[in-house]
Amino acid sequence: MTADMILPQGFRAAGLACGIKENKSTFDLSLFASDVPCCGAGVFTKNQVCGAPVKVSRERVPSESVRAVVINSGNANACTGERGIEDAKWMTRLVSDGLSLAEEEVLVCSTGIIGHFLPRTPLEQGIPEVVRQLDSGARAFRQAATGMMTTDTVPKQATHVLSIGGTTVRVSGAAKGAAMIAPNMATMLSVIMTDAPLSSTQADQLLRNAVNRSFNCVSVEGHTSTSDTVILLANGAAGAAELSDQELSDLQLAIDEVAMELGQAIIRDAEGADHFITIEVSGAKQRDDAFEIARTIANDALVKTAITGADPNWGRIVSATGRTSVKLTERDIVLQVNGTLLYEDGQPVDFDEQAVSDGLRNNRDVLIQVQLPFGEESVVFWTSDLTQEYVRLNSEYTT
Repeated sequence: MTADMILPQGFRAAGLACGIKENKSTFDLSLFASDVPCCGAGVFTKNQVCGAPVKVSRERVPSESVRAVVINSGNANACTGERGIEDAKWMTRLVSDGLSLAEEEVLVCSTGIIGHFLPRTPLEQGIPEVVRQLDSGARAFRQAATGMMTTDTVPKQATHVLSIGGTTVRVSGAAKGAAMIAPNMATMLSVIMTDAPLSSTQADQLLRNAVNRSFNCVSVEGHTSTSDTVILLANGAAGAAELSDQELSDLQLAIDEVAMELGQAIIRDAEGADHFITIEVSGAKQRDDAFEIARTIANDALVKTAITGADPNWGRIVSATGRTSVKLTERDIVLQVNGTLLYEDGQPVDFDEQAVSDGLRNNRDVLIQVQLPFGEESVVFWTSDLTQEYVRLNSEYTT
């Protein structure tokens, strides 16, 4: 079940403004820490051009002892060469010194503009202060979620509570992201924490399963960036016994829910977006087929602009379905938009175009359903429309 936005037992967080961003009062530094060692796992960008923090953190997980994650926003520390690697390690060293930890127990993430060296002076002052401000309260958790933001308009948090063997266990997460969002993640970061007991192997598997059902099923414009990172930390502080297979399955569902809630929050906050679009593809022979079709529809600029203009242009969706590697013909596709049948058996059906258009114009949420006749596999995918405001924001980003 969903709960108030509070941290699992044994975790603390903090966020503050240290002066990385042009607006010096805007939060730009976050820290999540556990009072005891965590089993940690991470999933990272598949972009071959990746940031220095990705390279450093990827070497440190999976691990049986992760204690903290430090995150700065406003500077991605990507394409910064050997200096970037040293700067990322230096950030972890400042945290480890402040918390009396081994440097390898600290993970690091950065997000923001690519190709600028990390400014050490504000971080040298900010990291000791963010360590000092660590707290287990809801306000500290929200401030940490805020410190991760770049073009986000709201902090993104999720918490779910479940009972395992009579013990209350919590899963909580924070994420950032509003653009450069695509499957295999993108300019998005997330830290998910639980007080359940897990091994590093279990944490790694549960995280990968959750990411495939959530963050890898969201897209704004199809751009996989240099910085994407999702980290799972499990410290066992709730006191639950070693988990049975069923209890692991229950925990998997809770982690999935947190990850999906965070992923959807990213799409709802997508830059310039007017619509939140859910794409359901069902009846595929294998999941990869359903995923490829959903992703292709989600990233299609013509589909996205049609939604922006409240144009029930079924041809763009059907065409996007057909330009995948999935073997099909036009007669294999059944298409509904917001519950109205638009297309089946290779041709459009009679429908009230004005009513469908009005539904698109007057509602933020849009549901596109593609039904195939080949099997039982399905995928749910989330995306946004493409607006003039998105173009404006991204054409002016570095100028």
